[in-house]
Amino acid sequence: MVTSSSPLRATGGFTRSLTSGPRGISRGAHQNNKRIVLALQSGLKSELGWAINALTLLSFKEKDDVRKDATPLAKIPGLLDALLQVIDDWRDIALPKELAKAPRARLLGANSFVTGFGNEYEALGSNDVLSHPGSGSSISEASVQKNTTKLRPSEWWLDEDGLFNLDEEGRAEKQQCAVAASNIIRNFSFMPDNEVIMAQHRHCLETVFQCIEDHITEDEELVTNALETIVNLAPLLDLRIFSSSKPSYIKITEKRAVQAIMGMLGSAVKAWHCAAAELLGRLIINPDNEPFLLPFASQIHKRLVDLLSLPAVDAQAAAVGALYNLAEVNMDCRLKLASERWAIDRLLKVIKTPHPVPEVCRKAAMIIESLVSEPQNRAQLLAYENAFAEILFSDGRHSDTFARILYELTSRPNNKMAAARGIWGM
Repeated sequence: MVTSSSPLRATGGFTRSLTSGPRGISRGAHQNNKRIVLALQSGLKSELGWAINALTLLSFKEKDDVRKDATPLAKIPGLLDALLQVIDDWRDIALPKELAKAPRARLLGANSFVTGFGNEYEALGSNDVLSHPGSGSSISEASVQKNTTKLRPSEWWLDEDGLFNLDEEGRAEKQQCAVAASNIIRNFSFMPDNEVIMAQHRHCLETVFQCIEDHITEDEELVTNALETIVNLAPLLDLRIFSSSKPSYIKITEKRAVQAIMGMLGSAVKAWHCAAAELLGRLIINPDNEPFLLPFASQIHKRLVDLLSLPAVDAQAAAVGALYNLAEVNMDCRLKLASERWAIDRLLKVIKTPHPVPEVCRKAAMIIESLVSEPQNRAQLLAYENAFAEILFSDGRHSDTFARILYELTSRPNNKMAAARGIWGM
């Protein structure tokens, strides 16, 4: 499950430091959709600050506060691409130079030497030749310098080796913009009107998957926003989109996407591994995703069983939910899970403790029932016959389920061992 305080949240850190925009924000900001998109595309700090704050207000609502004026992404053409560009701009300078993507042409701001981030203006002004070509230098020298400057693309400011590369303050501000943009995208993913658009938008999916892929080095809040966005879109997500004919920006493949999820599943951060478990459980429901998930089935089962042993009840709930879907939809998953060490013991522990959420206990019992339905698993599960019988008599909430489990386990004609032992161990 996605562990967040509310379905939609505001961007706290960004609004405190970059709120000084050229225009005030009003309740009618949704009527300025085109201006918002153009402001995001401009790359200028003041414009970005205004646009991001406006979008944060439009996308934010408190829990249980159903806003009639919630803005669907479909009503703002070009908005999602513009927000992704803000994240990509940060990713371009955050990545090592050899991994950075080629510069993209901007629609606006291409001729702006100074974007307002960090100390660019001071850095540019410190060059006397550029600022005052007539002071202490000949006209020819100034002309050469001027021509040399023209040959440099505007993206040269973002070059890691550039003389006027963004200073630490500028990089931090770019990072803040990216985090705020990811938070807006996350908020939009909670709105039903946006789900289909976002789940079919390849650039959006590539960006969020790349963010979680780089979770070790990337900003923690940016990774969390990206992960929660994917979890919200997972029921509609078809991994085959990464090999489709739709335009690709980052070249994420189906295998890389699943590997990125596995990285989050193995993380020590509770919010991340819980969300990753829920994500896997949602993805496996789509049969088209099975070929990409099944090669990782053994790793998935092992990690989910590990999560069952954690004292955190939300981690247990996320693991049970994922295992339930895996066991329900695929026979290979049922066979591998039954042979996974400690799997049955920990499922029984969740039931006996019991977990504070009754639905989690019910699903844990149904997982065992799914495993028993496979004839190949019955020999292994016979070792738990007495434990099953104990729950049958001691817990009325699960008596029906465990009665069916014991019937499947011991009363089948092909189960000679079970017939000889008898259901009560006589």
